[in-house]
Amino acid sequence: MVNPPPVISTVATDTWVEVIWEDFLTFADDPTLASGRFYYDQGYMRIEMAPLGSAHGQDNSILSTVIVLYATIKNIPIKELTNTSFRKARLRECQPDIAFYIGKTITFPPHTNAPVNLNELDPPTLVVEIAASSLEDDTERKQKLYQRLGVREYWVVNVNAGKIIAYSLSATNAELIRESQVLPGLAIDLVEEALKRSKTEDDGAVSRWWLRTISV
Repeated sequence: MVNPPPVISTVATDTWVEVIWEDFLTFADDPTLASGRFYYDQGYMRIEMAPLGSAHGQDNSILSTVIVLYATIKNIPIKELTNTSFRKARLRECQPDIAFYIGKTITFPPHTNAPVNLNELDPPTLVVEIAASSLEDDTERKQKLYQRLGVREYWVVNVNAGKIIAYSLSATNAELIRESQVLPGLAIDLVEEALKRSKTEDDGAVSRWWLRTISV
């Protein structure tokens, strides 16, 4: 007997729900959930459908800007992917706010609309999640998900506090850091200062301050 597909209209969102991989794919491919963000880890999925406000959008934008500008000035190869799905079939999937491949050996993922296939490509080097309403999940369940995927560094932006919780990840350890290990010399305190300035200054002003500061 063929099992009926899951009932999309009754799926719980913004929480972890136990499902098999095939059912997860049914949800991920459903057009009525196209605005959602999908995560899967060890037999559980999370679909995030909560609306994203201005604070989330502003912090996302300024983090993207300062990271790319830092890599540019320091001559560090970098490739950014925004709201991209990364899939390790039957095991894990994530859709972080921002992800970066960093370093001289980076390989660009194919320019397609399919999730990045982590069975064929390395995971991103750095992942950033903007936590406006999901701080506990981002610092606990998702931190373990990214660690298992092989991400080397993970930042969680606490939107309400204007702070960044940064981890250096390995297969066996998640260490809190205050200086990036994948963007050498980049102090987390300095990135937090950029976030603070962005609340009262336009992006151009913050970018000019940032360039002056990191060019010293």
